[in-house]
Amino acid sequence: MKRKFLTAKQIAAFTVYLKTEEKSKSTIEKYIRDVQAFYFYINGEKITKETVIAYKNKLLSDNYAARSVNSMLASLNSLFSFLEWTDLKVKPIKLQRQIYCSEENELTKAEYMRLVNAAKQKGNERLHLLIQTICGTGIRVSELQYITVEAVKCGEAVVSLKGKTRSVFIIKELQKKLLRYIAERKIKTGAIFITRNGKPMSRTNIWREMKSLCKQAEVNPQKVFPHNLRHLFARIFYGIEKDIAKLADILGHSSIDTTRIYIITTGNEHRKQLENMRLII
Repeated sequence: MKRKFLTAKQIAAFTVYLKTEEKSKSTIEKYIRDVQAFYFYINGEKITKETVIAYKNKLLSDNYAARSVNSMLASLNSLFSFLEWTDLKVKPIKLQRQIYCSEENELTKAEYMRLVNAAKQKGNERLHLLIQTICGTGIRVSELQYITVEAVKCGEAVVSLKGKTRSVFIIKELQKKLLRYIAERKIKTGAIFITRNGKPMSRTNIWREMKSLCKQAEVNPQKVFPHNLRHLFARIFYGIEKDIAKLADILGHSSIDTTRIYIITTGNEHRKQLENMRLII
């Protein structure tokens, strides 16, 4: 059996492969970060199935959450498939499906409203509308570039990402606000959420600006990040429609299992549901 050693050259080739697979920039960075952590762990030694299992156990002993460990192992398994080292692939940790989420991490509608108002009070109209656009459409931060002058005018953005294309509707109330913003800023064409240099806002800039609202809005900073707006959209939509397949299409998910993660209720809501069953006499 041929001995297996992981090299920097192989990691570089894996990076190129991920790009040809049209993985997003953040996904590629995550995969490579996980692979490099393993690369430093093995420290030039040959890799066996036992090596990978030992690494898996080390991650658990280092108190990584089971979901985080599974995410790291998925990155490694993808690398092993690319290198045709399929005998090294390891199984993920079995997890019971989570039926409710921590209330400490989920943004409520009331908190969302306070963040929107805080952005307006600070005179940050761009952030004021950006937050509403993500939460009002359910798009990803990486998809904001598709909210263009042209898309706003026709009330629909065509999002093409990760090899998939879908339509994102811009409701009339949001459309009016964005059209006014475009006219005031004299934006003629292209993306509307841009920096002074005319480039689309980065995830880091959006994250930083949202965090600056926390104190004024009286919202726990742990809850405030762009992706949580998408989660709030999903929970409210599902609460009205109760159609998980339709929600998956709107969010651009390939798997309904991913969508399920978005719509789990908080422990407090779960407790209320149990109490409403009134089975204790």
